[in-house]
Amino acid sequence: MEEIKREMIAYWSQRVDEFSAQRCREFQSPKRRLWIEEFQRYFSMDAPLRILDVGTGTGFFANILALEGHDVVGIDLTEHMIAEAKRKAALYHVPSAFYVMDAERPEFPDASFDVVISRNLTWALPNLGKAYRAWRRVLKDGGLLLNFDADYCHERADMPLPAAHAHQRIAPSLLADYERMKTVLRRPELRPQRDCELLAEAGFRDVRVDLSVWKRIYHDVDEFYNPTPIFCIAAYV
Repeated sequence: MEEIKREMIAYWSQRVDEFSAQRCREFQSPKRRLWIEEFQRYFSMDAPLRILDVGTGTGFFANILALEGHDVVGIDLTEHMIAEAKRKAALYHVPSAFYVMDAERPEFPDASFDVVISRNLTWALPNLGKAYRAWRRVLKDGGLLLNFDADYCHERADMPLPAAHAHQRIAPSLLADYERMKTVLRRPELRPQRDCELLAEAGFRDVRVDLSVWKRIYHDVDEFYNPTPIFCIAAYV
């Protein structure tokens, strides 16, 4: 395993409690409905789909989608996150399944899923092209990759944050770890342009980028506000 992945596991293992608490509040907030509306731009909630939530964390997306009737599997590299995701699924009485697994090497058969979805993950993958090829492999013909992310490696370290922002409560040593990891992962290419190139190389077709999702999700400067503009990439098999 690359050293940066070990650092990521250590970082998120220390943040799991406060991260889980915030995701729980987000789950119970109007943001949940906003995320469902974003999903509905790309796929229906009327028929159950087989969905893989990559980098699931504490299962936020996975549990939302399971409650909408989909068959969802969530994977994450951090064992403590997966333990918390399982606890949340039991709390919400949803049948989501969760596994400790590397996002760059999902251990599923070819053509296992209708949709692969992720949130705030791909910036942290050292081998993004490899990940996209792997996700293409596990998608069925006609399948969809839906990636919500931002160019976090190019955000300013001194960017002003709202008073309620989660990073305001992180210990300085952890923030230093975060900035160091971004430095290691930073590439000269800007995103999402680079993603589009890698997705085409991985065999995806009809790659679409939506830069306006940030304004729809984060129109209020609250505790969930993300000052780094997120984008959505939809790519079809």
